[in-house]
Amino acid sequence: MENDFTLTLGPLVIGVSLLTTWGIMLMVTLLAWLSTRHLAIVPGTVQTTAEGIVATIDEAITAVAPEHGRQIMPFIASLWLFLIIANLVGLIPGLHSPTRDLSVTSALAILVFFSVHWFGIRTLGLKNYLHHYLTPSPILLPFHIISEFTRTLALAIRLFGNMMSLEMAAMLILLVAGFLAPIPILMLHIIEALVQAYIFGMLALIYLAGAMQSQQLNSQE
Repeated sequence: MENDFTLTLGPLVIGVSLLTTWGIMLMVTLLAWLSTRHLAIVPGTVQTTAEGIVATIDEAITAVAPEHGRQIMPFIASLWLFLIIANLVGLIPGLHSPTRDLSVTSALAILVFFSVHWFGIRTLGLKNYLHHYLTPSPILLPFHIISEFTRTLALAIRLFGNMMSLEMAAMLILLVAGFLAPIPILMLHIIEALVQAYIFGMLALIYLAGAMQSQQLNSQE
């Protein structure tokens, strides 16, 4: 089975999810490089498509974090593009979405966790950033800390659970109905994959914006 494939490099064991993740990252990097090689004032089809994607993501980010959109754009855009491709790669015969692997979604959630603190500290400094954990009362410090970990856990489990259940449901339907209804299944997979990518990226964006903007309000008081 495909999920049993592993690559062993000494003590390091690399599974198919990690290999697929590396392949997706390489593909995103290559597409970004190819789409920006020959920029022109009058854009062609590739440049127009790339500009449309960037503009759409920029509008979504600006709506949530208007003052910090340019700062967090590279991270959120990369996260969204990776998630869309990762969620859809399961449609390719012989592959499965790496986001149905809890280790991959956990890594993404941990990346968001550290990014929130990184951007918050980078924007307003360590002292001002940490101050909000004691606001409005130091009594709330344990609850703030718990919420940081619980929302990170929820990010990982939500994406993993939805992608795993989606692929299992598609497999069961194919086993029962054969290939009599492949188009509805594919449409369901595509829509759900896009929705889950959007939700994960939007939650990450909200966490980043909340960390940066709330600290700004506290520093002004």
